[in-house]
Parts: sequence; C-alpha cells; structure tokens
Amino acid sequence: MKIEIKKERPDTPESMQLIQELEDVLNPLYDADNRFGYSVQKLIDQGVHFYVARVDDQPAGCGGVQIFADDDPPYAELKRMYTNPSFRGMGLAKKMLEQLQQTTQEHGVQLLRLETGIYQKEAIGLYESWGFESCGPFGEYTGVEVNLYYEKQL
Repeated sequence: MKIEIKKERPDTPESMQLIQELEDVLNPLYDADNRFGYSVQKLIDQGVHFYVARVDDQPAGCGGVQIFADDDPPYAELKRMYTNPSFRGMGLAKKMLEQLQQTTQEHGVQLLRLETGIYQKEAIGLYESWGFESCGPFGEYTGVEVNLYYEKQL
C-alpha cells in the first residue's frame, strides 16, 4: 500500500470530490449559521496550503492550513480536514496533521489552531490525542455552542 500526501490546488477534481464528501457529512449535523468551512474558491483566495492524501493513487483525504502570520500572536489554522471512511484506520489523518504542522513551522509559526463541531467525535479524539488543548474562539469566530476551538503550541 502506497500512501502519499501532496500539496494540490483545492479546485482539482479529486480535491473538490473530497471537500464535497466532507460537506455531505456536515450538512445534516449543523445549521448553515454554525458552519465555517471554506469553499473551494475561498481556500484559493485565502492562500490556504491544501493537501490531498492518496492511497495507491486513490484520493483518500484532504486538509489545509491557513497562516495568520500578522496576527498577535501569529498562528495557523487547520482547514477542511477529512478522511474518506473507506480509508480510515490507516493513519492518514495523523500523516496529514504531520504535514500541516510541518507547513506551519516552515512559515515560522509556532501556534496551530482549529475549529470543529461537537458532533465530530473521532476528530475531537484525534486532535486531543495529538496534543491540542481546548481554547476560546479566535480570529473571526464568535463562539457558537456547537463549535469547539483548540490550539497547540508547536
């Protein structure tokens, strides 16, 4: 089994497929007002470093990181983390987190943050096991009761 994670544009067919799969998972769980996931175009417009994980050349997952170097403190935020259920249990999410953490550090940023929903139990478990700690809303988030916020010092 060959696993690769490569930087890609979010508007490739494979990237858009994975983002749509994520949307299909989140749509029934959260009201539109409580969802902050970037569209494909916003990922591009905001300069998100976007990656696709492949298993034997099949798109299996994705994730991105946006750098906020001018904020105080500077931080990076995880965006659009997703692994297709057929490929779960292979360590892809951990490999993606390693890549996103490396990208963050390559940009001289030592604080990694994320926003997720209360119904994303597997994601919450992953983030907490990876050393993320609960924090308050940051950036443009105002704090919604179905959203959780985490950060990790790198």
